[in-house]
Amino acid sequence: MPVIAGFAIALSAAVSNGAAVAPQTQPTVAITLPAAMPQSQSVEQYIREYFSDEPVMIEIAKCESRFRQYGQDGHVLRNGSGSSAVGVFQVMGSIHAKFADDKLGLDIYSLQGNAAYARYLYDREGTMPWAASAGCWNKSGKLLARAQ
Repeated sequence: MPVIAGFAIALSAAVSNGAAVAPQTQPTVAITLPAAMPQSQSVEQYIREYFSDEPVMIEIAKCESRFRQYGQDGHVLRNGSGSSAVGVFQVMGSIHAKFADDKLGLDIYSLQGNAAYARYLYDREGTMPWAASAGCWNKSGKLLARAQ
């Protein structure tokens, strides 16, 4: 037996006193994350799939950000007029970020979190949070807000 292999066996036996040593394990923590966007899927494709049941939300995302979650610099898209609106649905970070994170576990600065929080808002308030841009997303007058 080579010297190194003999030393490794002797060291292993000395450390464990010849007894079987159970591997140390960490407690299991279950974390549920929103479905990740496939690498080949665009932001527009993700939004169209996520809101396939609510076409008005697709139009809102198109108007609010032209289906962009991130700017050319790679950072989250921010409203150019100085407001705290961020992401594909231009969610007001100063109003919603803490609640979304603390109460719902959603990060509005990520695409999945921004879309999920937009759905949360829509389910509770209809299109009211995006009323200021209704002239863009509701040009035909056919896209109606969800009934309250």
